[in-house]
Amino acid sequence: MSTTLSTARHALQPLFFCRSPRIMHRTRLIPEQAARASRVRKAGFSTTLFPREEDKPEGKPETKPEAKPETKPGRVPSFGNVPPLYKGHYFGPEVEPETAPEAEPEPSAEESTQSKPAKVAAGANKLIKSFLFGTEESRKEQEVLERSYSTQLMRGKYVHEIAFHEVKPECSPKYVKLISEIYPQIAADPLNKVHLVGSWRCVVGDLDTFVTIWEYNGYAGFHETYYRIHSNQKFIEYLSKLRPLLRSRHTNLMQEFSFWGGTAAPRDLGGIFELRTYDLQPGRLLEWETSWQKGIECRRQVMEPVGAWFTQLGSLNTVHHLWQFADLEHRKLSREKCWELPGWADTVHDTVKLINKMDSKILVALPFSPLK
Repeated sequence: MSTTLSTARHALQPLFFCRSPRIMHRTRLIPEQAARASRVRKAGFSTTLFPREEDKPEGKPETKPEAKPETKPGRVPSFGNVPPLYKGHYFGPEVEPETAPEAEPEPSAEESTQSKPAKVAAGANKLIKSFLFGTEESRKEQEVLERSYSTQLMRGKYVHEIAFHEVKPECSPKYVKLISEIYPQIAADPLNKVHLVGSWRCVVGDLDTFVTIWEYNGYAGFHETYYRIHSNQKFIEYLSKLRPLLRSRHTNLMQEFSFWGGTAAPRDLGGIFELRTYDLQPGRLLEWETSWQKGIECRRQVMEPVGAWFTQLGSLNTVHHLWQFADLEHRKLSREKCWELPGWADTVHDTVKLINKMDSKILVALPFSPLK
């Protein structure tokens, strides 16, 4: 029995100590590789390509990493880091270049000698593209539609910014005092290409919300003004005082509707303001403008208009209207009178189907506001 067990143990012994070729291959490391792996582990899994001086290739100078630009502690990137540019930087002259119609290129020698089947294939390819990308007539209609947004809808001369600041309720007095100092200074600086349209506090709607509208001399004026004020240390200090007072803030860049005739100039009529905001269905802005242009004269007969804009940056597909009334009773009577005028009911019928959401805020002007 003992002889049989000994023979069996001797026969099975290679199975207990054998290793697969794959395992043996992975565990066989030459001394240099093992030493390098040990250094990498000791260095905290460093990914340095050459951990030792003797490992560096000869004749290759050592390259030091580029030094990162120093930033002031507590200063985040802002418009103060982005200098303004003008049309001359893109087009050369300060005026828009006149683009001459492109002449049709003459056929090359290869094209002129193109066989008739190849020309037929090219025509078929053009026909397929017309189905995929629209016919020539549809492309022209699309171009007219795009131009209508830039030439028909907007006046184009000015860019307006509307800013919403939601203030902590207990901080409203401190907020009003703070902006009463800085906003008139920004508007009074002749180097800033901006005018303060008005600043208001919401009394019906989103309470403890303040609304300010600025008027810039185009996008270039907006960028230059933002660059100047965000590079000013005094404005940076103002922002550090402002942020702890706020719950949130939001801005939109807007263009005036061409039919409106321009935002109202500074005046002091007193009373209240109503800011109406319409969130439109995407792609329906042109329909909205067409319908409103027909019925806006009804409103003008009984209400005091201030401005009408549509957003281009920020909350897109949004329209803002601002009106001025003596009080809420005056607002009620004015709106009732509109329904007696011909054309207003059609305007409402045509525009209400284009709206996803609408909002109304009753505002009172702050003491420094040019529009009161």
